[in-house]
Amino acid sequence: MKLPILFSPDDKAASMPADHVPQLSFCMMLSYAVGSFFVGVPEFVVTQLLLAAAIAALLPRLINHSVLKHEVLAWALFMLPFLLFGSGAALWVNRGSIPMSAGIVFTASLAIPSLYLFRRQGVAAIVAQVTLWLPLVIAAGSALGALWLTLGGIAIFLGARGVSHKQLLPPAALGSQQIDDGKLRAASILRDYEQTGQGWFWETDASGTLRYLSEPVAATLGFRQKDLLGNNIQDLFSSDKSAAQSLDILAFHLKAHSPFRDLPMRSAVGEGIWWAVSGRPLYDAAGSFSGFRGIGNDLTERKRNELWTSRLAHFDSLTGLANRFQMSQTLETILSAPEDKDRRCVIMLVDLDKFKEVNDTLGHPAGDALLKQVASRLELAVKDIGRVGRIGGDEFQVILAGEPGRKYVRKLADTIIDSVSSPYRLEDQIATVGVSIGIAIAPDDGVTSKALIRNADLALYAAKDAGRGCHRFYAPELHQEAEERLGLERDLRRAITHGELELYYQPVIATATEQITGFEALMRWNHPEKGWIAPRRFVQIAEDFGLIERLGEWAMRTACHDLASWPSSVRVAVNLSPVQFANAQLPTLVTNAVAQAGIDPSRLELEITESVFLNGDNKTDAMFASLKRIGVRLALDDFGTGYSSLGYLRRAPFDKIKIDRSFVRGATQAESRNGAIIASITSLAQAMGMETTAEGVETLEELDLVRLHGCSHVQGYVYDRPLNRDKATERLRQGLRAKAHGQREERSNRHVVTRQVALTHAGHHYDGTIRNLSRTGALVEGLWNVPQDTKFSITLPDGHKMGATARWCEQDRMGVEFDPPLESDPERRLVRGSAGGRKDAAEHANAVSVQLSADRRQKAG
Repeated sequence: MKLPILFSPDDKAASMPADHVPQLSFCMMLSYAVGSFFVGVPEFVVTQLLLAAAIAALLPRLINHSVLKHEVLAWALFMLPFLLFGSGAALWVNRGSIPMSAGIVFTASLAIPSLYLFRRQGVAAIVAQVTLWLPLVIAAGSALGALWLTLGGIAIFLGARGVSHKQLLPPAALGSQQIDDGKLRAASILRDYEQTGQGWFWETDASGTLRYLSEPVAATLGFRQKDLLGNNIQDLFSSDKSAAQSLDILAFHLKAHSPFRDLPMRSAVGEGIWWAVSGRPLYDAAGSFSGFRGIGNDLTERKRNELWTSRLAHFDSLTGLANRFQMSQTLETILSAPEDKDRRCVIMLVDLDKFKEVNDTLGHPAGDALLKQVASRLELAVKDIGRVGRIGGDEFQVILAGEPGRKYVRKLADTIIDSVSSPYRLEDQIATVGVSIGIAIAPDDGVTSKALIRNADLALYAAKDAGRGCHRFYAPELHQEAEERLGLERDLRRAITHGELELYYQPVIATATEQITGFEALMRWNHPEKGWIAPRRFVQIAEDFGLIERLGEWAMRTACHDLASWPSSVRVAVNLSPVQFANAQLPTLVTNAVAQAGIDPSRLELEITESVFLNGDNKTDAMFASLKRIGVRLALDDFGTGYSSLGYLRRAPFDKIKIDRSFVRGATQAESRNGAIIASITSLAQAMGMETTAEGVETLEELDLVRLHGCSHVQGYVYDRPLNRDKATERLRQGLRAKAHGQREERSNRHVVTRQVALTHAGHHYDGTIRNLSRTGALVEGLWNVPQDTKFSITLPDGHKMGATARWCEQDRMGVEFDPPLESDPERRLVRGSAGGRKDAAEHANAVSVQLSADRRQKAG
């Protein structure tokens, strides 16, 4: 039974009273010696004093005895030496051997030391004083004093029942009871710790067989505790690849009988349970190894965080593909293989074309969704023959180990292009991106990862320069092309700063009146050293190097400035890039350009491609509304070639739809469906109150066709080529009337071919591609802005040479007329021509062409 404690048991000074009883025995003997020296002590007193001293000396051992461990007996034994000493003093006084004053002094000789010894143990001090003085008070004949002293002692004793009799024991004499209590308390603490699930305990015998295992960890593994006892401790842990090393280390320590600490182990059962396991060897009294004992701590959350951190370090968080770091490690591993045959590999750099437009117009969430779909398509195309990674933004990388061969790599690249270029569904929108691929092969194109990636990057730029949507293998000459590209970028920056760029204006004609209603502003660059640079080339560089907004702003201001000097009925159309359209400052830029030029806003027409407004959020609608509030006109450019959707035509406030030249070209050919497409677009535009402009009209037949299908405006070489500002101004001075001067399709039957040819002019040699070969001429691609009537000597692949004259040129495409025409052999194959028979052949060709034209008109009617 626990009793109230009257002093702090935690106070080190407040040790048990029995600690000082041996010192009390010494005090008793000292008092006896002093008394004997001065007055002599009677024999009966000596007996009591010696007995009291003996009991005091043996008191700790007596209290610790199992028979005397009872609380009341312990206190009685504590009081006995004081009672005997006090009784001896009282007998000494009663027998008349000493006066009362001497008895008091004699008793005080023990009372004072006991007060000092028990100064911090109030209950023991009071009990000792009462027991010591009580016999002397009785001997003095004071019954009342004895009564009060007795009652006070009883009250103090009853109040002292809160003090455990264990306070009467010294630490060294606590014995087995204190040890047992400590074990019980320790066991309770350990059980509580086990129940928290944060840690568990285990013990094995010398063979590693479990003798103890915490019950909670057994439950975590889905077993009862007794089911696991008797199994080897290694059976608790997984042996798969992710944890095999730790299991081997554990087996080593168990065999070597060496301690180990915080060894990460994964459970053999359960999903991703990890522990930090520690253990130490056990030895018996003879020093023989008897097993292991240890603890396990939950490591699951920390391990999960480590795995996540490791994944972030090695994998792309958006797509789940390997990231740049892991792809670099993979490539380094292959290139550092000990055998030459194992160091062969192919690296493909895959870059998305026009992804920025999708990201800017549809928004970043849609861009992220598209990247995830691209990643899935790449993995599906590559399968398990290679590794796919995302190295940043819209750039991906494919590594193929071994030597699959160029034919296989070419086929895989084409598969990737076809797959990635297919439309994507992004919620309620459809998006399309292109893809360009650069390829390098080790060891042919480099033996280090740095060299391979650099050369694959050069091949990628070559693919982009070739028009995108294609792949290119690395070739040594690409280094020169890369240097030229960097040089062209520097030159373009200088051209923007020094005003080397020009705007050319191609007339837009109303089909009903054949009047010039406006121009489309087209950017041109006449390089001071390299001559005319193809717009496709320098515009692409401007996009890649972040210069497109500067070019667009310059074009808008320049076009408005030139427009100010032309008749008020004439408009000018300026192309807007998706980057410009996404700029919130665009309305301010347009307003300033119009105000500075002093023109009516309705005379400025902004041409926008379909890709810029597919973001279905309020920003797109707000931009349209802001531009219309300014008063400018809006035209939808290249309709039908991108993300065509009728939904945005209903929502967007367009004034005009421009029909792409790809629908006009070939529309007059037999069985072509382009005419039906043109008719559908014009019907839709008319129903919605919009104008239409057919681009790229070159022949009178094409002009007749677009008129027939209701196009309100025409733009193309059939009326005029692009003119610089001065020529455009001069053209307007001649009046707004326009006259078609293109040729009828009165030409020989054409052979669809694709052949590389060599062209020579004034001692300079050029490479080109010849297409649509006929008796009288051909289409040649590869030469830019060739002046009309330029004469060439053309060498065919078989060595035949012929004279030719350029009759028209649009960008890098020109039509040439052979002089003399080619002749056909009996099998109707074209051979070298002669001057003779040219008139008959021409007349025959004219007759055939006229008949075909008549047939088309009859079908159209």
